[in-house]
Amino acid sequence: MHSYLVTVVAALAAAAIAVALVEVVHRLIRRWGRRSLLLTELAEHAHRAFQVAATVLAVQFAVRFSTGYAIGSGWRQVLLHLLVLAVIAATAWLVASLLVVVEDTALARFRVDVPDNRHARRVRTQVVMLRRVTIVVIVVLTLGVMLMTFPAVRGIGAGVLTSAGVVGVVAALAAQSLLGNVFAGLQLAFSDAVRLDDVVVVEGEWGRIEELTLSYVVVQIWDDRRLILPTSYFTSTPFQNWTRTEAAVLGTAEFEVDWSVPVQAMREELRRLAESTELWDGRVCVLQVTDATGGMIKIRALVSAASAGALWDLRCLVREHLVAWVRDQRPTAMPRLRAEVGDAAGNLPWQWVQPRRSTRRPVEAEVPDDARLFGGSDDGDARSEAFVGPDEPAEVRR
Repeated sequence: MHSYLVTVVAALAAAAIAVALVEVVHRLIRRWGRRSLLLTELAEHAHRAFQVAATVLAVQFAVRFSTGYAIGSGWRQVLLHLLVLAVIAATAWLVASLLVVVEDTALARFRVDVPDNRHARRVRTQVVMLRRVTIVVIVVLTLGVMLMTFPAVRGIGAGVLTSAGVVGVVAALAAQSLLGNVFAGLQLAFSDAVRLDDVVVVEGEWGRIEELTLSYVVVQIWDDRRLILPTSYFTSTPFQNWTRTEAAVLGTAEFEVDWSVPVQAMREELRRLAESTELWDGRVCVLQVTDATGGMIKIRALVSAASAGALWDLRCLVREHLVAWVRDQRPTAMPRLRAEVGDAAGNLPWQWVQPRRSTRRPVEAEVPDDARLFGGSDDGDARSEAFVGPDEPAEVRR
């Protein structure tokens, strides 16, 4: 009875000493880490795991050295085995915590709350994916090491290794879809095809990449719905990524109006609207006639914004303003259908009117910049070279 009491006291004393030492180290790290992000993260996230690992290890040593009187007894072997398993689990927890601290410190260097955050979002996506992979690997290795502490498992280890090839083939066939998604998730993380916070259009829905895991991707749609897709979708199905190179994007607003609309006046009105709102980033403001069939002409207003959200609001503002402008200032340019009625002989009134000589309007020598998309400005010239090529002849560009 006295020996058992000594063992209990030794275990409690070892645990108390371990907790006290860890607390001292924790306070020193917090004091030294006031100006160090790594030490601050270490004190916040790894403290509990370090405390548990140190306490379990101290108790394990205390029990091992204070139970010499019970060598060979069954209860001592079972107790020491349980303590070894606890040490392995606590050590794995500590290693995982340290890796998370390092990853968080690396992420803190890259801010995503700035306008040009493409590189930061790429690094964040890769680090998050690596974190998930490392945690899975640590859990698997920990379970393997814990199982290897059992003599029965070590005894059948040779048989397991010989049948590993067959088991691997069967597992690969059974988990083909899961493994495909896992490899697709790794491909997305390191191919830079899609990143966290990217604005994408998938399945006809416009949204933002909210979460990216090894098996699925969560897209936050603009109306706060969530579209959950397997990662293999983004490697096998075409999708639109609006922010792959930069956050600034272009958007259109199209109108069908009558042929009598004054295009230049409408273009000037679009320019005044763009310059009066903070949603426009000052890069592109173009109004062009893109079609003239079916009794009406189609006018496209092309504007740019610094982000996809601002572009959505800007497009809505352009539609609302120009619709009101046509209605109030140019009502004759509103869409309308024309019909001509003749007599039974097919004689139409306009056939008996002597046609007047048409007067030619002087052609403007210089086309304004807001009437051209691929030229007229530095941004337009760069866009022309990107889509046509700087070495192409002028006839090809036209």
